[in-house]
Amino acid sequence: MARWAVLSDIHGNLAALEAVVADLAGQGVDRVLNLGDHASGPLWPAETMDYLVQQDWLHIAGNHDRQLVRVDPAQHGASDRYAYEHLTPEHLNWLRRLPAHATPTPELLAFHGSPTSDLVYLLETVQAGRTRLATPAEIRARLGEASAPLMVCGHTHRQRAIVVDESTLIVNPGSIGLPAYSGDTPELHVVEAGSPHARYAVLDDASGQWAVALRLVAYDHHAAARQAARNDRADWESALRTGRMTL
Repeated sequence: MARWAVLSDIHGNLAALEAVVADLAGQGVDRVLNLGDHASGPLWPAETMDYLVQQDWLHIAGNHDRQLVRVDPAQHGASDRYAYEHLTPEHLNWLRRLPAHATPTPELLAFHGSPTSDLVYLLETVQAGRTRLATPAEIRARLGEASAPLMVCGHTHRQRAIVVDESTLIVNPGSIGLPAYSGDTPELHVVEAGSPHARYAVLDDASGQWAVALRLVAYDHHAAARQAARNDRADWESALRTGRMTL
């Protein structure tokens, strides 16, 4: 039996992370699972990494973590570039050692995007510049051969708990650090949570079945928005203040 806190997509937002850690202290969790994208963004990448490397949590890599350590810095986008310029070699080495998947128990499979790619949206499908909930058939196709009673993923920043079939529950805890963003694959689109809260999930199997609590945590999101503005990222400023993108 275990009670897990599942975190994802911190994106260097130390203020949001600290608020979530304070909230989960009252949730009686036994372990913490962090699904990646730790530092990328125009906020506090080094300070966030200083905090994370000290935590006795199970961490896996997200796509931005991989990009920071595997992609030529000359090819980095703006968020990765800012983080890369502020992280130390020790931070980058820590990210380099992270696994892409974890199976902390036989019942629980963790990954960032999908079991086969950290860039694939598992529970969402991009359509007409937005995302919609993927169909069970779409989700099953993206899972490939992977199977487990409970799977956890991040990447899309959308907080969801989805039953794919009678034997499979998939949870996305949402993003701690960035409630809205724009993407360009497979086409230009936006993802919006609709509020500035930090998000995470608590999972509990004490009853013999997995129970899921999706948590929203208020924090000083205006301070995070001001930090984004200081670093000339109006897109992040809008996302952090409102949970929406300015179109």
